[in-house]
Amino acid sequence: MDTVVGYSDTQLRTQLATTTRILHEHGILDYSGHISARAPGRDALFVQQRTDPRSGVAPEGILLVDFNGNVLEGAPGKPPSETEIHIQILKARPDVNSVIHSHLEMAVLFSMMKNTPIQPIRVRATRWKTGVPVHQDPSHIKATDQGVSLAKTLANHNAALIRGHGMVLVAESVPALMIDCIHFDENAKAYLAILNSGREAVPLTEQDVYAIEGRELREHHIGKLWKYYVQNGRESGLLPKDWKAA
Repeated sequence: MDTVVGYSDTQLRTQLATTTRILHEHGILDYSGHISARAPGRDALFVQQRTDPRSGVAPEGILLVDFNGNVLEGAPGKPPSETEIHIQILKARPDVNSVIHSHLEMAVLFSMMKNTPIQPIRVRATRWKTGVPVHQDPSHIKATDQGVSLAKTLANHNAALIRGHGMVLVAESVPALMIDCIHFDENAKAYLAILNSGREAVPLTEQDVYAIEGRELREHHIGKLWKYYVQNGRESGLLPKDWKAA
């Protein structure tokens, strides 16, 4: 069975539906935004249908789309209009297996501030130690050249803001992406709270990052939090109990 980081196609579809519903519940996705997963062994990705409400995305509604934007499975559904974001980032970053494009309020806010980059201040924010660049094109990323340009702005960082528009965030798996999104939002909210208080934030230093990452077990942390949020989703009725997204 072909897998990406150990997951089958069925699991990837379920992980995307699970993560979409959970991130919608947390306000990281709303009426728009989308998550992709690299398809195992192909130049293709899994992504939700364009018009499906994020609160109710299901595995059977996930499309398989090739890197030319053609739907291979799941027709007659159409992929999101900004699928080029996912295609071009996955093409440029072989280390990345999952991408989110979100209109997260914190991301939009910081993208419009002059000389005020988001800095890592919380312990889990070492993921963005190299910085969070701002892409200057605020329009919808629908054309190939726009997607290529955004991928260049992202470069080898793990997140980028899109001015007045939103953000992209990348990770090695769908569960990792979900946890990173939650931590990105936590860090941005904490940073904004400090700015609003009129005090000066104390970013993590290189020594801090070195110490934190030296003791960090990322795979364990992702697995722990994934189980926590999935279990909460099942208990609340957000997720069907028979979904197997491990």
